[in-house]
Amino acid sequence: MARQGRRTIDVTPSARRLTESLRDIGYDFVSALADIVDNSISADASRVDILLEFDGADSRVVIADDGIGMSRRDLTEALRFGTRRDYKPDDLGRFGLGLKTASISQCRRLTVMSRMALVYKRVAGSTLDLRIVAERDRWSLVEPDPELRSRSMEWLADAPGTVVIWDVLDRVLPAKRSDGAWARRRLEQLAVRAREHLGMVFHRYIEGVSLDVPLVITINGEKVLPWNPFAPEEQDSLILSEQQYEVSSDGVGGVVRAKSCVLPARGQFSSHDEFERLGGPRKWNRQQGFYIYRADRMIQSGGWSGIRAADEHTKLARIALDFDTDLDSLFRINVSKMRASLPSEIRSLIERQVNEVCHAADRRYRGTNSLGHSAETLGAEPRSRTSEPGRLGAGLIAAAMEVGEYEALDRIGKTLRRRSPELADQLGW
Repeated sequence: MARQGRRTIDVTPSARRLTESLRDIGYDFVSALADIVDNSISADASRVDILLEFDGADSRVVIADDGIGMSRRDLTEALRFGTRRDYKPDDLGRFGLGLKTASISQCRRLTVMSRMALVYKRVAGSTLDLRIVAERDRWSLVEPDPELRSRSMEWLADAPGTVVIWDVLDRVLPAKRSDGAWARRRLEQLAVRAREHLGMVFHRYIEGVSLDVPLVITINGEKVLPWNPFAPEEQDSLILSEQQYEVSSDGVGGVVRAKSCVLPARGQFSSHDEFERLGGPRKWNRQQGFYIYRADRMIQSGGWSGIRAADEHTKLARIALDFDTDLDSLFRINVSKMRASLPSEIRSLIERQVNEVCHAADRRYRGTNSLGHSAETLGAEPRSRTSEPGRLGAGLIAAAMEVGEYEALDRIGKTLRRRSPELADQLGW
């Protein structure tokens, strides 16, 4: 606030220039879609239907949900860059930019239609058209195109909800050949990528872990299936330890929960197809590492955040890191919610847990029936499923890691291998 008597100068930024800059804030197509789904979840939606409609230059993307909807005033505020609304502690939004920046990163025209009333078919709607913003150099909204309004009513005729429509898809389809076979295949490929990405990012919501009712997401009528990086359905997935770390900085504090897991080796998976599927969108080597969740929504999938390098022998190691939105500043969440930085306080605390899970993953990768010998070296038959004694051995390892005595158990295992190799084989040591 200016002191009394001091002259102020209005320096409102150029709408034309700033909107063009905001188009390059870091989204790709699938992360932009995920940001819109965030809004649907915050609006208590139980279903989100996404359509990628090919129609040459008139192709569009439609995201429709059955959430609580918005009033006209709320909708106008939602289309403001840097909305003035306050976010609840568990909201997936953060900066007041997501709906706009995610959308304009892919298209030049964003239309939002919303119905809040249960009985009356009162539908609020507005369009942010970058061509009009550029022409007027003003932050202005316009009335939706009648065709888009009519199309939205297909979803809003019977109940509340919100429909987001992207068209003039200049960042998605080529301007010169937007009606060709390549453009059609492009949308088809993006639909496949979107299913994979949304199934990973929102797997806890789809599984019903985060909501009373599991979230249903469809893309072109096909249900998005959850991709859980920790393979809980696999009998031989091992949860090795779960730790809690208290962190604080500049008056901000909270708890980060870290759960270590070693996935089954190839021969221990229930099927070859499941092994390939659990390799993930970026395949096994690049999917090892941290899975960072903010309010149950995945932010980072894989990578060791500079603590160690990815290695073929540790590709079965994964750690879930969970934190709540009050730690956003510590993790330095970016606007597109695609990246988080591991706080320095966590790095020093979690390094031992990382080394332990990687050690265990290395043994499992090598087909170990001992702490230092492979099944082939020992002349043992490879197992497709872990035996009961083997699970007992794995349970002992997990317990030792939890109480910080993994190195002691390692020494015990080596001694047991020397004195009673047959028993060590049965324990999987």
